[in-house]
Amino acid sequence: MCATFTASDEGKDVVNANGDQIGIVSEVDAGTAYVDPDPGITDAVKSRLGWGDADEEAYPIDESNVEAVTDREIRLKRL
Repeated sequence: MCATFTASDEGKDVVNANGDQIGIVSEVDAGTAYVDPDPGITDAVKSRLGWGDADEEAYPIDESNVEAVTDREIRLKRL
């Protein structure tokens, strides 16, 4: 799925393929959604998402990792 993010996606939960919450969309800027990660998310998960180990407050979602966007959440593909 090639997701197109808008301001209406702000505040949505971001979940992995298993339905576990990994963060919340904190901002959408120029069609890119930025996620405030759950404090319990591991560095390994961040690495698989291309978020590296930087200590940023919000990380961009790579559209190619998105499986579905609903009214309440953004579900990522299995990585």
